[in-house]
Amino acid sequence: MSEFSRPVRVDTIGTEPREIAIVADAGELAALATRFDIASLAGLTARASVSRQGGEVRAKGTLDAELVQLCGATGADLPARIEEPFDIVFRSELPADVPDAGLELSEGDCDVVFFDGSAVDLGEAVAETLALAIDPYARAPGAEAVLAESGVISEEQARAANSPFAGLAALK
Repeated sequence: MSEFSRPVRVDTIGTEPREIAIVADAGELAALATRFDIASLAGLTARASVSRQGGEVRAKGTLDAELVQLCGATGADLPARIEEPFDIVFRSELPADVPDAGLELSEGDCDVVFFDGSAVDLGEAVAETLALAIDPYARAPGAEAVLAESGVISEEQARAANSPFAGLAALK
C-alpha cells in the first residue's frame, strides 16, 4: 500500500476532463519523507485534470511540494519548493506481446503507468513524480570545498587524471 494512496475509480471518470485536487496529511508527509530519504516534507498537493478514453486514463496537472533535503557533503538543511507538471497515462493492462521478464519503454512511454482493476492510484503517481523531481545531488554553498578537503575530486579532475595525456604531464 502506498503512503499517499488516492484511488480514483475508473467508472467515475468520463471522456470529459474532471478536476481532482489531492492533499497529503501529516502522516503521509512523514512517511513520504522517509521513503524519499529527505529531512522533511512540509506539504504536498496536486491538481489534475482526469479523463478516460477506452482503456486509458489520463491525468494532467501540477504537483506542489515544500521539502527539506540534507546536503550530502555538509549535512546542512536545504529547503526546496518543487512545482512539477505531470502528464500521466494509466493503461489498463500490459500489451499481450510483452514478456513477463522485462518491459522496455520508449521515451514517450515514460509517463505510462499500468494498472489492473477498477481504479487508478493518482496519489501514488504524484508521489512517484515527486520522487523524480527531487534533486538527487543537492549541495549547500561551500559543499565543493568540504568535498575537496575530504579528498573527493570533481568530474573534471577525474577526467583529467584519467586522460591519456595525464602520464605525459607527469613526466614534465
